Amino acid sequence: MVLRFQTTEGHGGACGQGHSLASTRASVESALSAAYDVDSSEIVVSILGLYVVLEGFVRQKGHVERAVEIAEDVVGKGYVRSRMLRR
Repeated sequence: MVLRFQTTEGHGGACGQGHSLASTRASVESALSAAYDVDSSEIVVSILGLYVVLEGFVRQKGHVERAVEIAEDVVGKGYVRSRMLRR
């Protein structure tokens, strides 16, 4: 199950309305750890401007794309950048 936050102006608008960077990061981390189909133990979530940045490693093919999809479910499409590698 992935939690979705209702935003009307994308991630940037949500931050301007009191949705803090720390809570955004925590929400993405929580959604990744709750996902049964992605091992997020080596994924680091950070915020850079308006973007959520996913860094680290995954072990299976397709997990990079799935992790980005999960993060976009939280912050909105287009607001996630991936710097993850597959080992």
